[in-house]
Amino acid sequence: MQNSARSPRRSSVFLSLALLPLLFDVASLHAQVVVAPATPQVGSSNPVTAEPLISRPPTKPCVVKLLNETAFENYSTLPITYTPPAACPGPWAKVVLAADFTVTAGVQYDRTAELILGGANIFYGTTAEPRSALSPSWHIERDVTDLSAIFKTPQTGIAEIYNIVNSSYTGIIYGNAVLEFYPASWKAPAAIVPEVVVPVNGTGGDAGSVTSGQQITQVLNLPVNTEKVFLDVIAQSQSSDEFWYLCVPSDETSNLESCGNTAFRETEITIDGIPAGVAPVYPWIYTGGLDPYLWEPITGVQTLNFKPYRVDLTPFAGVLSNGEQHTVGIGVYNANSYFLVTGNLLAYTDKGRKRTGGGLISNTLTLNPIPSVDENLVTDESGTTTGTIAVASGRKFEIKGYVDTSHGRVETTVEQAVNFQQNQTVDVNPNAGPDDQDLLQTSTVDSVTTTRAGFLVESTKQHFSYPFRLSYHFLYNPDGTYTQKVTSDQQDIVSESKAIDGFEFFHNAYNEQVKSTDTLQLDASFNLTAAGIGHSSASYKSFNSLGGCYSRSLTAENQKLTLVTDDKGCRDDDHDHRHQW
Repeated sequence: MQNSARSPRRSSVFLSLALLPLLFDVASLHAQVVVAPATPQVGSSNPVTAEPLISRPPTKPCVVKLLNETAFENYSTLPITYTPPAACPGPWAKVVLAADFTVTAGVQYDRTAELILGGANIFYGTTAEPRSALSPSWHIERDVTDLSAIFKTPQTGIAEIYNIVNSSYTGIIYGNAVLEFYPASWKAPAAIVPEVVVPVNGTGGDAGSVTSGQQITQVLNLPVNTEKVFLDVIAQSQSSDEFWYLCVPSDETSNLESCGNTAFRETEITIDGIPAGVAPVYPWIYTGGLDPYLWEPITGVQTLNFKPYRVDLTPFAGVLSNGEQHTVGIGVYNANSYFLVTGNLLAYTDKGRKRTGGGLISNTLTLNPIPSVDENLVTDESGTTTGTIAVASGRKFEIKGYVDTSHGRVETTVEQAVNFQQNQTVDVNPNAGPDDQDLLQTSTVDSVTTTRAGFLVESTKQHFSYPFRLSYHFLYNPDGTYTQKVTSDQQDIVSESKAIDGFEFFHNAYNEQVKSTDTLQLDASFNLTAAGIGHSSASYKSFNSLGGCYSRSLTAENQKLTLVTDDKGCRDDDHDHRHQW
């Protein structure tokens, strides 16, 4: 099992024009049609995912380099300088970050990767691990259009991949990164973007470290005509929290050789110390996690390119626009060791009014939920602990606020049901084996955001689901050798629909899944005697109500890609895509 990805690792329809800024960016719906990446090479061991590329407008982009064969070979940050593209002054239809990374063949751990510009996180992910005969290369993309405000002026920033290169760890990481600016046109109108971006980071300007009870905070001085506010947040598990989903109640950590505080984690957001929102923690597994061969070549869901979770803070917009200082905070509830946390606060302003104002009407959200724990464990005379652990947390809340705008009073209500459930079966002896752990976890968020402006009511419904199944078995063989078998099944399921006065005008959804299994053989000194023997698969399916559809599936065997299948999920027009997930 492996620990921190940052530190040195150890093994292991009819709308008034005045209301358009308030409602969904209808002009951007065309951008929901996704684009297939180039077909991956069968027989390759390079990292690969089934995810689509970011869709591009039909205009010719201006490209600005951020990294150019930049080497990451020590434990330091590297500077980035940025100058806006003179030939594409904006407004832009879209801005895309595209990056390529390579690790030289040899020995190296997976590392946390961040790109920060103007204080804002524009990319967050981890790197792939090499081996003696493999120098892995991979490509990532991220839609950063909503960060356009920081791209209007020259900026400095940092590229951060804390890496150690010495006689033991020889892999050097190289990176290339560009920003692509797509000019607006009649075919691709300018995106409606936040006028203000406020980075929320640690004291060093990058992701901040938090453990239970701690927060990273940022003082806000938002414009007095602020109308809508959102927070894009990422919380990355580190150290003994890397495998937080294998954690157990604190009174069983010794018996089960595991981390404590149960297997429940949650990202929590406050404004001036008041509960303002929550975000689920995705169970990412890095390329060195549990078994490096498990993720070669198909990596875990989002492993190389984390997706921020967007929290709607608009009910607080009236308060945040009062001209006074406010503080936003981000923490992770139940962190046993520590998480790295980063966020970008996005504020939209009212162009028809110099000052808005408003207030918070009601708020039923409480933080620090106490999960229910059902332990059925028995420890025998040999020290072997067997049984089950069930951990669950579930609650509903509603936050309502209003803003007095140039188009009247706008009332926003965010209603959410947040649920977490994990059932874990264990058979563990810390001294002589076995070490068997099986878990089934489901984390869901069901959200309805309602915006009322006079007689006009817009509603957005969202569903997030992160099913996760893991089986870890470490066997002590009679001849003194060891066998480890790991099986993982990760999913990322998201759907969204938008309606005006009860009439649904848009719907989209996607489902990504990665299944992997691998078996390792180790000698009596825990040295690996051969490459892992395993297989894996990945699938990504998405559609939207405008007719866009994407489908790709991958299979791999013993560290090589064996099959790529495209469009299979888009061929049957009789499918009711909305309900099949």
